[in-house]
Amino acid sequence: MNKKLQTLLTGCAIAVAASATTVTLMRNDSINRYFEDTEVSGQNDSSGSGVWKVANHPGVENDFTKAAESSINGVVSIKSYATPRSAQQQGQGFSDPFFEFFFGNPYRQQPQQQPKKQEQQPLGLGSGVIISADGYIVTNNHVIDGAERLEITLNDNRTFNATVIGTDPSTDLALIKIDASGLPVIPFGDSDALKVGEWVLAVGNPFGFTSTVTAGIVSAKARSISASTQSRRMGIESYIQTDAAVNPGNSGGALVNLAGELVGINTAIYSQTGNYAGYSFAIPTSIVTKIMTDIKQYGTVQRAVLGIAYQELTPELKKEHDITIVNDGLLVGEVVDRGAAMGAGIKAGDVIIAINDVETHNGAQLMEQINRYRPGDKVKITYVRANKKHNTEVTLFNNQGSTGLVQAANVMNLGCAFKKLSDDTKRNLKISYGVQVAGLKEGKFKDAGIKDGFVILDINNARVNSAEDVEKVYDTNMKSNDEYDKVMFITGLYPTGKKMYYAVDLAD
Repeated sequence: MNKKLQTLLTGCAIAVAASATTVTLMRNDSINRYFEDTEVSGQNDSSGSGVWKVANHPGVENDFTKAAESSINGVVSIKSYATPRSAQQQGQGFSDPFFEFFFGNPYRQQPQQQPKKQEQQPLGLGSGVIISADGYIVTNNHVIDGAERLEITLNDNRTFNATVIGTDPSTDLALIKIDASGLPVIPFGDSDALKVGEWVLAVGNPFGFTSTVTAGIVSAKARSISASTQSRRMGIESYIQTDAAVNPGNSGGALVNLAGELVGINTAIYSQTGNYAGYSFAIPTSIVTKIMTDIKQYGTVQRAVLGIAYQELTPELKKEHDITIVNDGLLVGEVVDRGAAMGAGIKAGDVIIAINDVETHNGAQLMEQINRYRPGDKVKITYVRANKKHNTEVTLFNNQGSTGLVQAANVMNLGCAFKKLSDDTKRNLKISYGVQVAGLKEGKFKDAGIKDGFVILDINNARVNSAEDVEKVYDTNMKSNDEYDKVMFITGLYPTGKKMYYAVDLAD
């Protein structure tokens, strides 16, 4: 392979449409919304040359205006801000209340040497979709990740600060809220009803250009993009693939059908440069609806688990396992002990071909179907064993191996939710564990001085790595009959790298 070709192939990557610093303006010819049906007939004259008669008929209108007009007001611009880490670290050591009690704080003794308070700087730019008139907005998790402040601009130029209600990095979705009412809402459509070849519009704020609408068609459904690249897996993937132009700043924006209904949230592009190069990907509303409902109702996502490891069926695997009656599906390689699938009689070597009569040709389709359900829900699994089709009913479990719903770690009492740390956050802070505070409201954490984005490392000298860990410590403390035990001593870091200690009083 020559070097030039190798360079081009290496350049192909998944680019998340979040922000950009360089903007290139190009002149585009306007697209004619009218297409002409042309009838062509021909005959040969005596010289053998073709004589062609062309009849023009009135064009058929593909009118995008109604869909555009009904959706642009429901899409917002999201600007994220954060304090630069380097600025916070200059001239500051660490903040340790126990150290200060015995030895004092040299910066407090010499206030003239204290560094000036650093202002928040722009972190990124994205889009969001209003899903309720009282201010709930859905966007991508990567749009708001790491932000200390979110500024929302409506299409009428009104601006608001937003609060993070909850996030789901596995699907790259987040729910935020602004204090407003009577907002325009884009109605949810049925992403399952989308057909390949159907017209769709992408609405967002590419490069900061507000209320931008682009048109394209659905080019594929249930697409997994990490399967075709060397990049790390991006969690649960079952994307709508379109050729509607999507660029940095479009992330979190709307994908709508010609009825002006929301059918997806624009999330990623496939590109050699980081800008649009032909294909974009959106999370279908079949997933968005369930994730947003879970976050609003429970404070966390209710993730159902089937309890299997699988491979997509290939001609080689078909031959190896002597499978003849199906050409594709999910070959079960391992069944989790005492998991949902095992309880329903599914075994290694079975080929899952449908869930609730919806065919599952690949892993993306399987993930999309399972992600619609909660622990405790029952689904019908159609599978092949010994070249015969079978059906079984599976009661789905949660990640803890039970059918119970998972509550956010005492969101009502602590006044916040918790989200899993991203790999970037771990790398920047040089840590391998922890859980991040998100969606801070009135409650125990806010009373103690904790702010959004704070990364909890330890509570009462116990390492914390998940929301479940926080909940366990909380439950243990609250079960104590001694009021003096009802305190959470928390150690952690802010995204700036600043280390802090907090004492959270749990007593009423």
